[in-house]
Amino acid sequence: MKPLLSTPIPAAATPSSGTEKFATTVVVRKPYLLFLGEANHYSQAKTAFGLRDWAPEACVGQWSLAGCTVTLELPEMNPAEAAAKGAGSLLIGVAPVGGQVSPSWIPSLFAGIEAGLDIVSGMHTPLATIPGLADAAKAKGVRLVDVRSPPANLPVGTGRKRSGKRLLTVGTDCALGKKYTALALAKALREKGVDADFRASGQTGILIVGSGIPMDAVVADFSAGAAECLSPDAAADHWDIVEGQGSLFHPAYAGVTLGLVHGSQPDAMVLCHDPLRTHIIAAPTFPTPSLKVAIEHYLQAARLTNPNARMVGISFNTSALNDIERAKLFADTEKELGLPCFDPLKTSLNAVVARMLAE
Repeated sequence: MKPLLSTPIPAAATPSSGTEKFATTVVVRKPYLLFLGEANHYSQAKTAFGLRDWAPEACVGQWSLAGCTVTLELPEMNPAEAAAKGAGSLLIGVAPVGGQVSPSWIPSLFAGIEAGLDIVSGMHTPLATIPGLADAAKAKGVRLVDVRSPPANLPVGTGRKRSGKRLLTVGTDCALGKKYTALALAKALREKGVDADFRASGQTGILIVGSGIPMDAVVADFSAGAAECLSPDAAADHWDIVEGQGSLFHPAYAGVTLGLVHGSQPDAMVLCHDPLRTHIIAAPTFPTPSLKVAIEHYLQAARLTNPNARMVGISFNTSALNDIERAKLFADTEKELGLPCFDPLKTSLNAVVARMLAE
């Protein structure tokens, strides 16, 4: 289970002039009751974990259905109890493959409305398409908030070189730390006095900082253009830390990843990896690549739009390792690849930040 962070990331700055129309901005009633459904693995509840870890002050409790084996270690309560504690929204904290609202959740959504809570969803299923839900929300005077809704009229990618600097987090698979790594890097840079923004590319990141573009909901022809809008022209010494999505090695989501790589034009990348994962988590017949192979593929893809793209570090999820195992993993990997290694929740980021900032 992922630990609770004591210091949340500062909110990202307002998007650069001219890009506001290309950002999905969410205004939600806080705090949240985090809905876990029947999740039985932390990767299925990554939205809930992300909000608990990076916006703990906005989370009043959790609500689990029968069969749920995941816990956020927050108070368990139903919508009526949460409303009595001051909650403003029931937030779907589950992120299943395909992003569809499960029929088993629908009574819970109606219960949230009946308790006077807004319903906040990062699913691909628009809440208003669930029969009766919009009418119930209107009658109760609450809102249905869909976060996974990209802005209209996104442009196609141009490949034009933009001012400012960018780092993109990439991965050997999904759900292994790209968002956490990006948030931690943005925070570490700001603490060192570097002008930096976290740029959210998924529903959880958007909920944490309030704006971004949900890349996996963008029509394919416009994915690179959306990524360009996500990290617009900036001052020469400004860094945009762009949250990665999917993986080039995922049979379903590689296309989302590639559009984000091309459009963000990263000057630097950090590769995220779970050292105990041997196969793509949702596709067991697809093995995870070696770090060396992953680095080669990501650099080749990135250098289409930024010939100077470089890999600057390896971010490991070492939550299942002890201190001795972690130290050996880092030492062996640094010896093999010549790149600094870190765990964004457990170790210092100083070495990777120094590598980032080195010209």
